[in-house]
Parts: sequence; structure tokens; C-alpha cells
Amino acid sequence: MKFEMKPLPYAKNALAPHLSEESFGFHYEKHHQAYLTNLEKLIGGTPEAEKSLEDIVKSSSGKVFNNAAQVWNHDFFWASMKPNGGGEPTGALADAIKRDFGSFADFKKQFSDAAVAQFGSGWAWLVKDGDALKIVTTSNADTPLAKGQKPLLTCDVWEHAYYIDYRNLRAKFVETFLNSLANWDFAASNFA
Repeated sequence: MKFEMKPLPYAKNALAPHLSEESFGFHYEKHHQAYLTNLEKLIGGTPEAEKSLEDIVKSSSGKVFNNAAQVWNHDFFWASMKPNGGGEPTGALADAIKRDFGSFADFKKQFSDAAVAQFGSGWAWLVKDGDALKIVTTSNADTPLAKGQKPLLTCDVWEHAYYIDYRNLRAKFVETFLNSLANWDFAASNFA
């Protein structure tokens, strides 16, 4: 199977002024593409080349896992944002957030605190773990998908995700993600 870059679900300038077209030029076209290129080199001509990306993430280790998981995580991250995003979820997801975090405001604080506190490179996730919603962070390429948790939404906190537009202000980027970019429709569809 030849893997291809999934197209972005919006134009590279659609998230401006929150994320610039220049950011997407480096993040999507350079970093994300490099993970995919590396993965294809690593698995070309092997039985893994016939697996789905998700199956590779769940069954691999080492360099194959790192590159496959980064491709999967980035695909998920792009879908976790949308133009005019942010706000609050509605329906069953909103009810579950209130049940498990107390309120949406409490969820935002806990998610932001976790994302900002993630040491080094990684991800902040809203996941469904059994019947409960949780906020988890993962380092480097790690993903809740490999731990049997159901990802609902993620924020990439590798520096390359925000450095062009936010420099070293990770907290500002996470705040902007939650207030102006988060795709709660995508999260709700994952929750359903």
C-alpha cells in the first residue's frame, strides 16, 4: 500500500490569523511529509506495507512506530481544527465533559494546564477511556491509539506546531487552539 498525504480539510490560509500559511508550509508540507516519506522507506517491500496506517501504529515499535504514529497524529490534529472553531461542544459530548470535568471551563483549564506542562515535544488529547473522558498527554510520537483509548481531539505541542506564529508562547497557542480553532464537531463525531 502506498500511503499518501491526506489533504488538509481546509486551505492552508483558512486558520489565519490564528495559524499562518507559513506555519502550514513548514508543519504540513515539511514535517508531516517527512514522517510519511520516512515511513514508506522503512516499510516498503515488507508485510507492514499492506497494513492500514492505524494497524501499523497499533502493532509496530521503534522507527516504524515513530513515523507511522506521527503521520496518524498529524492527520488527526488537522481534523481537530477548523476555521471559526473553538467555542463549546454541544449535545452528548458537552454532557460527558460536564460529567467528567465538572464544567466546560474546568475542562479547558485542565486541558490547557496539561498541554502547557507537557515536557518537551508531545501532544495533549481529549480521549474516551472506557466510559469516561480523560485528558492525557503523550511524548514525542506516542498516541492514545496505541493504548486502547479513543482519541476525540488533540493539540500538537511540538514547537514546530506553533513556533512560527507564537514563538515560545505555548500557553498562548493552546489558549488560541481552544478558543478559536478546536473542531468540536469532529470531537463529537469521534465520541458518538
